[in-house]
Amino acid sequence: MGQFLIVTHAKDIDAYKEIAKEYNVGFEVNDFYNPSVLEDTEEMNRLIEFYQEQGMPVGSTMHGAFFDTVVFSYDPRIREISELRMEQSMKIAVRLGVKGVVFHTNISPVLSGVEYDRRAIEMTVEYMECLLKRYPDTQIYLENMFDTDPELLAAISEKLCIYDNYGVCFDYAHASISSTPIPVWVEALVPYIKHIHINDNNLKRDQHLAIGDGEIDWEQFMEYKRQYFENCSVVIETTFPENQRRSLRYLEQNFADMIQRRD
Repeated sequence: MGQFLIVTHAKDIDAYKEIAKEYNVGFEVNDFYNPSVLEDTEEMNRLIEFYQEQGMPVGSTMHGAFFDTVVFSYDPRIREISELRMEQSMKIAVRLGVKGVVFHTNISPVLSGVEYDRRAIEMTVEYMECLLKRYPDTQIYLENMFDTDPELLAAISEKLCIYDNYGVCFDYAHASISSTPIPVWVEALVPYIKHIHINDNNLKRDQHLAIGDGEIDWEQFMEYKRQYFENCSVVIETTFPENQRRSLRYLEQNFADMIQRRD
């Protein structure tokens, strides 16, 4: 069965460690997607050393840089900084010893058109191939973000799935607020999904609520998980420890077979 993980930030590490011990979950480190951290070498190294000292559960992952990272931008300077931030993310992941790193497609549906879509697919594949080859021992997950349907992510994944360390991070909450029905997302991406983000919302906005506090149909999600995602890691992507506990409690109460609490 795939492992459950929780989002972590260094400032609340003690609370996260208690949850990890109680519910046998891993971490998805969220300190290193912040550009201010990546721009400050001293702070970046301090945080890396902090996590190294704390130790992380086996199977933990990390969220990579995503703010304004567009490797298919028409602006060469934006491409340059995007590649730098993603490279930094991979180097941090190696130092932390995490299993994998999450990046976003960052494809804008507003700009979608034949030329834009072609460029997004080809240039994303080109750069991701470079990372996948340079870091063969680290999983790289590409997440649906602004995507309103799975078409472009599926096209990218079809080309990258030849690499054992590539997979899709399926953000179920993002898909839930799109104009495309969830079954369409699942059918298109299921061959490539290795990692999943879940949180709740009102089916209109990306609110990162505790599981059970919104309108997402979790019975449906669990049916998909049992049928298609049994071995995928699943991140409860809500930041506050109290919301993580409520999410885990909700899953434990309603889907006891999914949560393996430590006695």
